Amino acid sequence: MKQTVDQMLQQGVAAHKDGNLQEAERLYRAILQSQPAHPDANHNLGLIAVSVNQSAEALPLFILALEANPNTEQFWLSYIKALIREGQFDNAKQALREGEEKGVTKEKLKALTQKLVSVKAENNPVQAPSQAEIQKFLNHYQNGKYGDAEKLAISITEQFPEHQFGWKALGAVLMQTNRISETLVSSQKSVQLAPQDAEAHINLGVTLQELGRLDEAEASYTQAIALKSDIAEAHNNLGNTLQELGRLEESEVSVRQAIALKPDFVEALSNLGNTLQKLGRLDEAEASCRQAITLESDYAEAHNNLGITLQQLGRLEEAETSYTQAIALKSDYAEAHSNLGDTLQELGRLEEAEASLRQAIVLKFDFAEAHNNLGNTLKELGRLGGAEASLRQAIDLKPDYAEAHLNLTSMKKFDSQDEQYSQMQKIYLDENIPEEQRCHINFGLAKACEDLGDFEQALQHYREGNVLRKKLLNYDVSQDIELFNQLKSSYPQIAKTSLDPESLTNRLKPIFIVGMPRSGTTLVEQIISSHAQVTGAGELSFAHQFGASIARGLSAVNADALLNFRDIYLTKLQNISNGNLIITDKMPHNFRYLGLLAAAFPEAKIVHVTRNSAALCWANYKQYFVSKTLGYCYELDDVINYYELYRNLMEFWKNLFGDRIYDVDYELLTVNQEEETRKLIHYLDLNWEEECLSPHQNKRSVSTASSMQVRKKVYQGSSQQWEKYKPFLNGALDYVDNAIEQ
Repeated sequence: MKQTVDQMLQQGVAAHKDGNLQEAERLYRAILQSQPAHPDANHNLGLIAVSVNQSAEALPLFILALEANPNTEQFWLSYIKALIREGQFDNAKQALREGEEKGVTKEKLKALTQKLVSVKAENNPVQAPSQAEIQKFLNHYQNGKYGDAEKLAISITEQFPEHQFGWKALGAVLMQTNRISETLVSSQKSVQLAPQDAEAHINLGVTLQELGRLDEAEASYTQAIALKSDIAEAHNNLGNTLQELGRLEESEVSVRQAIALKPDFVEALSNLGNTLQKLGRLDEAEASCRQAITLESDYAEAHNNLGITLQQLGRLEEAETSYTQAIALKSDYAEAHSNLGDTLQELGRLEEAEASLRQAIVLKFDFAEAHNNLGNTLKELGRLGGAEASLRQAIDLKPDYAEAHLNLTSMKKFDSQDEQYSQMQKIYLDENIPEEQRCHINFGLAKACEDLGDFEQALQHYREGNVLRKKLLNYDVSQDIELFNQLKSSYPQIAKTSLDPESLTNRLKPIFIVGMPRSGTTLVEQIISSHAQVTGAGELSFAHQFGASIARGLSAVNADALLNFRDIYLTKLQNISNGNLIITDKMPHNFRYLGLLAAAFPEAKIVHVTRNSAALCWANYKQYFVSKTLGYCYELDDVINYYELYRNLMEFWKNLFGDRIYDVDYELLTVNQEEETRKLIHYLDLNWEEECLSPHQNKRSVSTASSMQVRKKVYQGSSQQWEKYKPFLNGALDYVDNAIEQ
């Protein structure tokens, strides 16, 4: 019997294909007489009914087929098509959902969904608000009457729920009144009702971006561009989103496309400046921001972005001016207040920095970056409890904030139960985090593993973090080799124009404390500035900012140039002297400019801090420096090569200046603290003060990587810490440990 049914089915399908519907119907019905639930016979008979415009008769046949075999894709597709033809739209929507659950191909369902929408629209034209209502809304919105605009938009959505305008209008009002989470529903509805409206996709993208749902925002902007490729705003917003995702090269391409479409697009020019700044192309970034300001001088965001670039260039006073201008234009600009605070912190004006950062938090309490910056400022002020609380607040607000995690690790010692360690591991395991954040979290995890005694794992994190940092900074040691060669070759001309101390009248007396970073310069400055007659000014950028071109022979070298450099430097120094005539400048890298400094400041004292070479190289390698100018620190070979350049240059200066350079051995200082301290104070021509033996009690701010250590008493043994890693370094520091010092 089964064979007879199969044969009849084959014959029926053949007749069906040949267009002999009468014979096919006869065969299908014959099958159903013996097997009423036969799925193929019911389905095929239903297809014949549809083909002769009898969809209503086909529906029960399709249902019987589905009851017998609910996992057959074609049965669902035929059933849904028949429902649409019959105008049973709700049943069709339900069948679409059920078909998806049964595994029907999504592409085929998508096509049917579009057909459903199209047929439904043809059969039930959507009623629209009147032109008068639309114009009334626009008048309210454009005049800033957002309350009235919102009421009208809500009324339109209630009267015409299937028309896009009301939802789009409501979303615009909610966005303007900063109710982002409420905006999402309206934006999504707007896209749903008008999927071909590129502007609706842009609006949804903006909402998603504000909510931090960056991948979804990227998809919305991409869809908008697919629908209408010449919308500059979509390209700019996409570029902004890609920047937040850390995909900077792609971001640059998108923003430049926006500018190509709209050359006077101020927002895009400002955004391009921000992207270029993150790419480390600071001169280009500055030019882009200034072009934006030229086109629109009262665009606060461009002034803020320019400030970020100038801050990265070390031009802190100019950065301060830019941030101040941004705030003058937009007083509630929380980001500019935070950036200003960050710059004031670098300038050593910590009380002002604190005030700016607290103002940023008043304006935007959930501003995690401002809490992070406040934590760093309070740490420099020695208010460690408040600093830790601010950093924890930043992490509470933004649990994946890798930079805040890194900053907090420097303020604590981890144990095996530490919750922050688990949080950092979770961030590390996220494969989608931007490289900069992955770099931060690796350095944070390395510190935690070191505290826990797992030095092999700590080294693994240090290695991964350093590889990322070097990549982000694009460091090449050849740049430093060229620099050091220039410094040596240009010095003879500088020496010829050295200033005569008898002709100089300024009574300020700088003390230059130099050496490699992490050599102990911070401790030495704390010791010296514990003296009542001395102001510790910290790491000042003035020598590099105003003298580097002279020292390298890139600008004219003559007496006038040296006098001008001297006057600018001393004017800056006077502003931070706190009434003292003796001021320390402990920028370690000023060792590069000792030739210029000796020539321009014959009255100055020069203190050179040395340390065990292997310990020093390791200390630089394991440290995450905020400054982007220390690119050599992120690969051990680079650190060792740079150390050799430094050592060679210091020998060059010592052969020229002899006893003018006073060497302080860090290890010797920690072992024979009083004896070495007394000799140092004597060299500086200062009377002895006992306070110099208690640098940990010095209340001045400290902004370097050693800010935590100098709050403790002078201790021995730090130069042996690197040896815990020696078993895992495969001899990487053996050369520097054994050979360089010889």
